[in-house]
Amino acid sequence: MTTSSDIVVICSTAPAAESDMIARHLVEQRIVACVNILPVRSYYRWKGEFCDDAEHLMVMKTAREKSRQAIAEIKKIHPYELPEVIVLPVTAGYPPYLNWVREETEGPC
Repeated sequence: MTTSSDIVVICSTAPAAESDMIARHLVEQRIVACVNILPVRSYYRWKGEFCDDAEHLMVMKTAREKSRQAIAEIKKIHPYELPEVIVLPVTAGYPPYLNWVREETEGPC
């Protein structure tokens, strides 16, 4: 049975040129099962300056137990000083897909 603590989604924005490398690394290391990459335009203030950047939103599916490892790895390889990394619980989903996510994030890479 799936509970809200079984799977989490990790979201991170990344420069368009870097998102493929980050996604591939996390999947190859079995830290995440899947990454969806969507182009976005981000508006924000950073160090007192207004920023308008083309970025990629990365939606990553992983097991709850892998969330800390995913955050640590993203911090290590992400080019930003302060990358956006948010963990969201999945409250429901298609059980075979959620099982696949768990299977893909188990074991050695």
